[in-house]
Amino acid sequence: MKLERVEIIRVKLPLVRPFRTSFGEQTLRDVLLVNAYSTDGQGWGECAAQVDPYYSEEFIDGAQQMLERWLIPLLLAQRNLVPEEIPELLYRVKGHRSAKAAIEMALLDMHLRVKGQSLSRYLDGVRDTVEVGVAVGIADSISELVDVVADYVADGYTRVKLKIEPGWDVEPVRAVRDRFGGLQIQVDANAAYRAEDIGHLKKLDEFGLLMIEQPFEEDDLATHALFSQQVLTAVCLDESIVSARSAEAAIDAGACSIVNIKVGRVGGLLESRKIHDLCVLRGVDVWCGGMLESGVGRAANVSLASMSGFTLPGDISASNRYFVQDITEPFELVGSCLKVPTGAGLGIAVDQDLLTSLGAVRTHVSSH
Repeated sequence: MKLERVEIIRVKLPLVRPFRTSFGEQTLRDVLLVNAYSTDGQGWGECAAQVDPYYSEEFIDGAQQMLERWLIPLLLAQRNLVPEEIPELLYRVKGHRSAKAAIEMALLDMHLRVKGQSLSRYLDGVRDTVEVGVAVGIADSISELVDVVADYVADGYTRVKLKIEPGWDVEPVRAVRDRFGGLQIQVDANAAYRAEDIGHLKKLDEFGLLMIEQPFEEDDLATHALFSQQVLTAVCLDESIVSARSAEAAIDAGACSIVNIKVGRVGGLLESRKIHDLCVLRGVDVWCGGMLESGVGRAANVSLASMSGFTLPGDISASNRYFVQDITEPFELVGSCLKVPTGAGLGIAVDQDLLTSLGAVRTHVSSH
């Protein structure tokens, strides 16, 4: 296929409730969409970068500039684009994985729509539904946290992830465990702790958690490995895993027994598949993380999570967990699962009228 032009769309979606982590509080999601057009059709992608460079070095304004000035022009210059060759074409640009993932997603969507093949089938997915959990941010009080978790349990979620940070860890987790004895609980530190906190974090063992996610800095595999040797709870890596190569290094170092795969963080769906395949080979569980995506990115996540190695509930959640109204048809909870899209490509349709009513800003990039 020959890429002809790309439309970059920015739109702000208010969140149902504020989402607070050690990085700060979000009350809306600044969404960056990519709508790519070729001689054969069109496709959609979404950039997972956040407004601020706190989760990773990327931020959404920088991602848009990267797409406009470097990534899209590189692809527009190609006479014939083959989706599997996109990572190699973009390799000369260092980093900027979320931006790369967005344009790769759009081109894969386009390619699969033309073929009439769903993304799940392309990825050799084996499930019609995927089990999902919900991530709960840091609350103003423990009682408020318990009430929030209670609402999600009532909705049907059977796994909850609690954000933790120094000063907000053992006692909040204890309160949720005491209230919901059979609930699957995991915690996520977003690299908020240091090696001297190992003794304190070991106290979390008493709560029977699914995992402790990314307790230490992303480049500190040694401390993760040391911690993994000292705790009963499984250790999962998130920010540390940016490629199949980094996943292999983490596994070899004994730094984790579980890997969180996020499409934007690792540079795209194709690299996500490589990490999945590596982890299956090495006997490491994987699960799909989320970044408050709209229905576009959520469709990609759900399809990815349909692959065989995704053995743990993903942080994907139903659309109404985040948005009053999504820009695609909503993903709805069925029990504790979401249905995998079966339509061609991502299997979703973007509501262009809604984008306009929400004040979407559009930027066009073409070879002319």
